[in-house]
Amino acid sequence: MSELINGILYEKRHDIIINNMSDGIYYYFDYDERSFQVNMDFQHFHSFYEIHILLAKSASHLVEGIPYSIHAGDIVLLRPSLLHKTIYPQGAPSRRLIINFLYPQEYLDSHPAFSRILEPFGQEIPIFRFDQEKTAILSDMLNQVFLLSTRSMPADILNTMVHAEFTRFLYRLWELRSFNVYVPEKFESPLSEKIYQITSYIHNHYSEELSLESLAEQFYISTYYLSHRFRQVTGYTLIHYIQMTRIRSAQYALINTREKITDISAACGFTSFSQFNRVFRKFCGVSPSDFRRDPVTSSFPTHSA
Repeated sequence: MSELINGILYEKRHDIIINNMSDGIYYYFDYDERSFQVNMDFQHFHSFYEIHILLAKSASHLVEGIPYSIHAGDIVLLRPSLLHKTIYPQGAPSRRLIINFLYPQEYLDSHPAFSRILEPFGQEIPIFRFDQEKTAILSDMLNQVFLLSTRSMPADILNTMVHAEFTRFLYRLWELRSFNVYVPEKFESPLSEKIYQITSYIHNHYSEELSLESLAEQFYISTYYLSHRFRQVTGYTLIHYIQMTRIRSAQYALINTREKITDISAACGFTSFSQFNRVFRKFCGVSPSDFRRDPVTSSFPTHSA
């Protein structure tokens, strides 16, 4: 039974799946809830776009290692290959709507307007908060998608209608982007702020030589203190975090470019191809060449007949 939560039509475990990833244009709308007990240990990334809309009172979202507090109705936009993790508070499970979608490159090439309406996903802080009127406009568009999924119609008609409604949503979000009133809250402590300055630096300089010693010197902190506090704040060792960031970028390049794998290795900060191949296998379970031929798709829900 559906209900209206913060303006969004919601039904627990309701989903809408349009196509498989390999079929071309792909959509997955996931209406569900998550609790503190199932918070992910680590940040993760996808090769598709993701929209997270919180329907509960509050939560936190890590984006590229930086924590952001989010409230009911906030829209988190995650472009492909962006490290992220949602942290839900203790207590009752938090309801949320997650939308995953993917457009084939040839579709984007033939529809250049999509490059423009997807611009909000490239914002430095990809979180949007609007006033009540504008939030209602966007919510109503998503509710049209929900209502379409409850009607009996041929699959090809449903696919076309969902694509049309969601495209309207993306356009209106782009149109309203300048009315975003989201302001990040202050860090909980000077220590956390220092560590997150370092994670941000890693995301912007992963192609350069990075080490515990060089980062400690640059940010005026002892190597011992950085090593221990970095893991305390982020949940990762510093080296693991650097490697993860580099592999994330390599995955994106393997999927979305035709660059030589050796060039990708160097551009992502690896000092040798053998090191790149070893670290890539550790994180991904396959070689870079195998990944390029068949990108890992296990995180994509598949269409059920």
